[in-house]
Amino acid sequence: MKNADFASRVFYENYGKKLDKEGSEITEKFKEITTIAERRYADDDQLASDLGKMAAEKAIADAGIDKEKLDYIIVGHNFGDISYANRRTELVPSLSAKIKHHLGIENPFCVAYDLPFGCPGWLQGVIQADYYLRSGDAKYALVIGAETLSRVCDPHDRDSMLYADGAGAVVLEAQDKKDSGLICHVSRSDTKHHAFMLHMGPSYAHVEGANPELYLKMTGRKLYQYALEHVPQAMKMCLDKGGVHIDQVAKVLIHQANAKMDEAILQRLYALYDRVPDSENLMPMSISWLGNSSVATLPTLYDLISHNELGSHNFQPGDLLLFASVGAGMHINAFLYRVPLT
Repeated sequence: MKNADFASRVFYENYGKKLDKEGSEITEKFKEITTIAERRYADDDQLASDLGKMAAEKAIADAGIDKEKLDYIIVGHNFGDISYANRRTELVPSLSAKIKHHLGIENPFCVAYDLPFGCPGWLQGVIQADYYLRSGDAKYALVIGAETLSRVCDPHDRDSMLYADGAGAVVLEAQDKKDSGLICHVSRSDTKHHAFMLHMGPSYAHVEGANPELYLKMTGRKLYQYALEHVPQAMKMCLDKGGVHIDQVAKVLIHQANAKMDEAILQRLYALYDRVPDSENLMPMSISWLGNSSVATLPTLYDLISHNELGSHNFQPGDLLLFASVGAGMHINAFLYRVPLT
């Protein structure tokens, strides 16, 4: 996996510190529970595909490759392009097709497709791209996560205070090296009993008889318990699959959904090994100032550390990184990645 530069950094540099469209203060209680003090929202004239294109340009430049050599463009998202003016969702053409168009790529054999897989969509895109590269079918793949959750937030729902906008991208390159890259992965989909823990529903301020606009809703407590029960097990399953002990892991990168939940997941994972984690050094977090941008949180987090922009956190050659995510579906995935030695 090549290092990449992400659009979320552009949000921070160009658009300042935005809490929400009205600029209202986030309550101290909410901050205490989630650690979220700030979020980033896209400008009103920007779409998710615009953010994805920005992230893609930076990733391609950082990888130092010709964009025409890309074999695949995989875009994880959930809502497509949503206009700020009228909240209309556009899913045709796909985000991947739009981004490829915006990038000006002429190669018709650069295959672009979307991956709606909840918040774990970017992670799943990396897993799929890795298969293409390992098979010999592809040399380069661009995997993007882009979302504008601010446009599906119910202003009368406190759960919506978690959500932010963002985009991140990485370029993966097929290499013969066996001492780096994606080592193993685990994915699961629990749809029989948990498919609708995240769903679309009317605003809590909806007036009976009116034609309702639909917003992203979740059963927060049940989702929290589901994540604590199943995510640590999936992460351990991934480590076991790779023959790796938790003591060998340098960093744990978890989807930035809720700081309290992520900490509980880490504690439960380490408890499976009769260990107590050094959370501050093991698990880098960005949610306090970027919020939950769904598919964009993990590539953004990876980028910030790669560019030494997240405090004392950094990657060393040969480090083992454990990625994990959970989200709508319900889906969970994890992969183990070794930082290249050179």
